[in-house]
Amino acid sequence: MKRLFLLAALLFVPTLAQAKVNLAEAPIGRTDLPWWNARWHITLAEKAAQPDAKIVWLGDSITYYWQRQGGHGYDDIKPVWNKYYAPYGALDFGFIGDTTASLIWRLDHGQVAGLHPKLTIILIGANNFGRVHWNSTATVPAIESVVTNTSKRLPNTHIILLGVLPSIRNAWVNKQTATTNSALAKAYAHSRVVTYIDLGSLFRKDGKVDPSLFVDPRLVPPEPALHPDREGMTQIALALLPYVTKYVN
Repeated sequence: MKRLFLLAALLFVPTLAQAKVNLAEAPIGRTDLPWWNARWHITLAEKAAQPDAKIVWLGDSITYYWQRQGGHGYDDIKPVWNKYYAPYGALDFGFIGDTTASLIWRLDHGQVAGLHPKLTIILIGANNFGRVHWNSTATVPAIESVVTNTSKRLPNTHIILLGVLPSIRNAWVNKQTATTNSALAKAYAHSRVVTYIDLGSLFRKDGKVDPSLFVDPRLVPPEPALHPDREGMTQIALALLPYVTKYVN
């Protein structure tokens, strides 16, 4: 009886391997959410329609914002995409709320299968510091997993890895963002396959994040600055233009 009790108890004790699982780099799908599942199938259809896309963007809602047409000028961002990326048949695989874990799931389930882009741009990590509250210790290896996964599936692409963009949320997020970006800069400093770029300086004025370059503070009700507006996204496109010229043209 004592042995049976001990065996039953052990079944409820996490193994060492389980205890070391980093959820930030575990593939986590969101197909249980109808809107996310719909977005997933839309991107698969877009991929099928643009097999010769020369540029692919992978990311979260900030990447998804390339398609935003809010009707207020500052949030009409689609024209920027049409100018800088549409001529290359570019694909926008941005999903609202996605963390590194969900992007890894998408890669594992065919997000880029069959594509041969010359350039892939990755912007992910902001949501890791949100509701799920994964810190830089979890996020850095997760972003590295995204990059490795992407490179494995697109061996002939050059990858631009963007640092997590600055936001105006709280001091903890600021610290995780800075620590993550510093680690990524070191990790890819000598890579021939990956170019790491921190665009944070584009969004700062006098040493502070400039809220006028974000959509969120102008929403009703206002929200913390997280998503760049038309001007902010234009600055991103201009900063990346030399790399588009180098690797795509």
